[in-house]
Amino acid sequence: MKKLLLLSWGLALLASCASSSEDSIHFNKVEADKIVVLSNDDNSPSCRVHLELDYATDENSHRAEIVNKTIQQRLLDMEGLDMKQAADSFAVLYTSNYKKNFLPLYNQDRADTTKRSWYEYHYIITTDVTPGHKGVSVYHVNLDYYEGGAHGINQHLTMNFDPATGRQLFLSDVFAPGYEHKLNEVLLKVLLEKTAAKDLNELHDKGFLYSMDMFPSENFVLGDDTITFIYNPYEIAPYAAGCTELTIAYTDIDDILKNSFF
Repeated sequence: MKKLLLLSWGLALLASCASSSEDSIHFNKVEADKIVVLSNDDNSPSCRVHLELDYATDENSHRAEIVNKTIQQRLLDMEGLDMKQAADSFAVLYTSNYKKNFLPLYNQDRADTTKRSWYEYHYIITTDVTPGHKGVSVYHVNLDYYEGGAHGINQHLTMNFDPATGRQLFLSDVFAPGYEHKLNEVLLKVLLEKTAAKDLNELHDKGFLYSMDMFPSENFVLGDDTITFIYNPYEIAPYAAGCTELTIAYTDIDDILKNSFF
C-alpha cells in the first residue's frame, strides 16, 4: 500500500511538472548589430543599431506566433517576418534612413566641429523575460537611443504575456470595470511615500505630477504578489528624476482586481 501511495504521489508530481512546463512560454534570443558612418571623413559621425531580442520558440506555434507578432509590432514596427529577419531589417532600415536624412545636414555643419556630436546616433534594445503571476511571462525591454538633442533617452518597457494564449495582457484584463479612481488613489499614496512628500503640493515641488494627474501606466509587471507600475522620464516627472517604479500588493487592491484572472 505504501509503495502504491509513493508511486501515485510521484506520478502526480511528474504530471504537475509537465503541466507547468507546457504552460510556460519558452524564449530564445536573436541579435543584430550594424554600424554605418555618415560620411567619408576620417572622423565621421556614425550610427549604431544593436538589438538583443527574446522571442518565443515553444512548441505551441500559434501561441509563439502571437507573442512574436506583438514584440515585432511594438519594438520594430514590423510583422510577417521571423524575429532574426525582423531585427536585421530594422537595423538596415534605421541606419539607411540615418544616412539619407542626415548626410545633407551634416554637409552643412561639418566645418563646425562643435556640432559633430549632434550626428552621433545610436539605437539599442536589450530584453529579458521573467516569470510572473500564474505563469505570465513578463517581457522587459530596455530602450536606449540618441537621435540628436540635449541628451539620449532611456526607457523601460514591459509586456505581460498570457501563458494560455500568448496574448499581451492590458490593464483591462487585470482590473474590474471602474477601477481607475481607486487605483489612482493607491498609486498616489505609494508615490507620496516613495518620495517622502506630505501632499500633492510637495510632490509638485519635487517635480512630480506637475502638469498631469496620477494615472496607471500600461507599463506594468505582474509579479507573484504585487503589481509594479513603471513610469519613464517625462511621464510623471522630469528627465532628471529618471524611471519611477510604484509597487502595490494585490491584497491592497483586491476589490478592483478581476476574479477571473486572480
